[in-house]
Amino acid sequence: MVCVPIALIVVVVLIDVLAPPHIHLGPLLVAAPAITASFAGPRLTGLVAALAVAAQALIAVLRDRDELFSANHQAQIAALVLVGASLVVFCVVRERHARELSQVRYVSETAQRVVLRPLPHRIGPLRVASLYLAAEAEAQIGGDLYAIARTGHGTRLIVGDVRGKGMTAVGDAALLLGAFRGAAHRQADLVELVTYLDGSVCWDLAEPGETDRSGETFITATVLDIPDDDDRVDMIDCGHPPPILVRGGRARVINAYQAAPPLGLGDLARPRYHVDSFGFEAGDLLLLYTDGITEARDSAGAFYPLAERIDGWTEDDPAAFLHRLRRDLLDHVGGHMGDDAAMIAIGRAPASRP
Repeated sequence: MVCVPIALIVVVVLIDVLAPPHIHLGPLLVAAPAITASFAGPRLTGLVAALAVAAQALIAVLRDRDELFSANHQAQIAALVLVGASLVVFCVVRERHARELSQVRYVSETAQRVVLRPLPHRIGPLRVASLYLAAEAEAQIGGDLYAIARTGHGTRLIVGDVRGKGMTAVGDAALLLGAFRGAAHRQADLVELVTYLDGSVCWDLAEPGETDRSGETFITATVLDIPDDDDRVDMIDCGHPPPILVRGGRARVINAYQAAPPLGLGDLARPRYHVDSFGFEAGDLLLLYTDGITEARDSAGAFYPLAERIDGWTEDDPAAFLHRLRRDLLDHVGGHMGDDAAMIAIGRAPASRP
């Protein structure tokens, strides 16, 4: 790339020296450091700017030695020095901002790995794949959450979405995930687990120093209990979008018989949690997601019809399924998500023969 501005300097010098006296191409030399600044750092940009200044002086000497001291050439040389110095300063500032942005991305990715720990590809008899799509490339984490925990009899999983955005949503998501990871192993009953999670969110809102956010901050969530030795799955839906079960290429939405209010509203609603059950057999694929997917819009404003789009898909590998879903979703929205979205695909491996 550096050959382009250097070649431009050489060409301008040759043409300006050999051209008739009334033709002056020296002002074009300013393009050389400008081009260099678009791809190079301050040192290389300063070097090319210095070469451009030297070339302008050489043109004046070769055309007529007296022209070096003419007001016209002195003005052109001064302009080259000023533009070159400005471009060097621009490159220094740009590199500083690039380093700061790189540090911010590193912190964001580290926070995501701490809050949203990568899910294992296999846990017990389950095959698992997860995907997080951020609305902003520089903000790799938001209020969408998921976690999985192994118990003595099976696997428990939560997927949720915190109301709101920013660091407050991240803090609320981290709180709920910590409570889930700590309690999923201890609470024997799914109702007891969800009651504890709701209490954890309510207690956090009542902590000293917290602003009164009762009724304003809540977390929609779906909590699943998937036994190892049973083809039934227990579910409590707390105001979250329902899971979708894909069996034999046919997609079925698993709506809760009696959905509970979102977590964090327990003190206001006094919920009675109802456990829904549905079949989950070997070869099935279970999809959990946040509303960033179903509320994704195309250029005409139409929502992404998730259940309709995946109906007929025959991928039984969770990773392959999510890869296709991601590509189809981004095609629908034109490549840019308007909101963060998380999705988890789970498949049950066939029972091993004795």
